[in-house]
Amino acid sequence: MRIIFILIFLFIFSINAAAEEELTWEDCLKEARRNHPDLISAREQLNQAVADKVIAKSDALPQIDSALSGATAKAASGATTDTYAYSVSAEQLLFDGFKTSYDISSADEDVKSARYNYEVTSSNVRLSLKEAFVELLKAQELLGITESTAQRRKQNLELVRLRYEAGREHRGSLLNAEANLGQAEFEVIQARRNVDLAQRQLTNELGRSKLTPIKAKGDFKVEYPNRQRPDFDYLAQSNPFLLDLMSRKESARFDLKSAEAEFLPEVYANASAGRSDSHWPPHNDVWSAGVSLSLPVFEGGNRIAQVSKAKAAFNQAQADERSGKDSVIFTMEDTWKGWQDAIDKVKVEEKFLEAAEERAKIAQAQYAIGLISFDDWSIIEDNLASAKKTLLDTKADTLVKEAEWVQAKGGTLDYVKK
Repeated sequence: MRIIFILIFLFIFSINAAAEEELTWEDCLKEARRNHPDLISAREQLNQAVADKVIAKSDALPQIDSALSGATAKAASGATTDTYAYSVSAEQLLFDGFKTSYDISSADEDVKSARYNYEVTSSNVRLSLKEAFVELLKAQELLGITESTAQRRKQNLELVRLRYEAGREHRGSLLNAEANLGQAEFEVIQARRNVDLAQRQLTNELGRSKLTPIKAKGDFKVEYPNRQRPDFDYLAQSNPFLLDLMSRKESARFDLKSAEAEFLPEVYANASAGRSDSHWPPHNDVWSAGVSLSLPVFEGGNRIAQVSKAKAAFNQAQADERSGKDSVIFTMEDTWKGWQDAIDKVKVEEKFLEAAEERAKIAQAQYAIGLISFDDWSIIEDNLASAKKTLLDTKADTLVKEAEWVQAKGGTLDYVKK
């Protein structure tokens, strides 16, 4: 019965393992482009801006209306009068102080702003996606390290037990070795939970609605590109965050001109044609044509306030652009520095791990023949385990720092490493 239970368990485990989906970084990029809710929201915001531009343009085009009516009226004498009419009317804007032109230009800048905002959103999504992908890679790698450490601790315990049983080691060392194994086994369990949590995080960043077993396919290979200090001022000119602020400033400038144009008269050409009669269908032709001009005289200071508001919005947009440029340049330089520091740190940690592995190899042989104490050997073994984890953390941090640098430059989900 026990054998049957074990076989069933192994069968279920093999099915789950087979169902685990492997995703490369390129796979994640493609899926996030399609499914991430933040990108969908930014895309729909762009669609709204495009529609607003069409709405603004429509004010400059002829406005054509049609009407059909029928009515019956009864006089005091009791007589009734029927009236039927239909008509078509048209109105064309001739002059409004270029207000409509400014509104169209403002809407055009809003479309540009929405496009840049989409790129900014895509850039932010790329960073979050990369962090989640690296976190899952790290969790998978850490699980392997902890399992390897636990196996090594188990072998070390056997060696200590043999020396204890031979009377060459005291009970405290044996208990310490057992505690080390217990700690290592706990870290294995903890690492498995970290994998589950990292899978959840990556699932969210992919835009999936539910958790599915996934595995990040990749490595922690740190590349050493051209490390010459870039021209941050030049790179800032194509940063979508800054370009968005520039478009918002231009939109505010056109909004100010549009508000100022409200003080000028509006001139329309209008015409209508139709028929009216007391019988249906009506036969009497009715038409009209003319030009109308309107200029409000007093509105309680509304237009003056609108101009003041538009001017304040323009001044704010100017200040935001200036502040945004300084922030973009500083962020790029800061993230580039962090990336370069992380690359250098990887080299240092690799040397520490190489040294720790060599020391552990020698120490194990020395302890087996009684040349060093258990306490010294234990410290060296702890240093080896710590060096493996530190190098893993440093490599993962380097990949994230690189992603932060790409995001600071404005790299989107379509970014191609050069």
